[in-house]
Amino acid sequence: MNQEKIHRINELYHKGKKGQLTDEEKSEQKALRKEYVEAFKRNLRCQLNNIDIQEEDGTITNLGEKYGNEREKN
Repeated sequence: MNQEKIHRINELYHKGKKGQLTDEEKSEQKALRKEYVEAFKRNLRCQLNNIDIQEEDGTITNLGEKYGNEREKN
């Protein structure tokens, strides 16, 4: 998601607080928010998939390899 879209989300939010959103702007706001949430989830999932933990026996386990790929299939 680029900075222009985030700026537009904020514009629509502030306009909505004043009660001045048209139906078209409401649907645009809903679509932009959905896109933002999906981008956030993708980013978080990538970060979590790159976490390594050290087991008690000293081996390193990558959580993305252990759990992440299963969730991507679903």
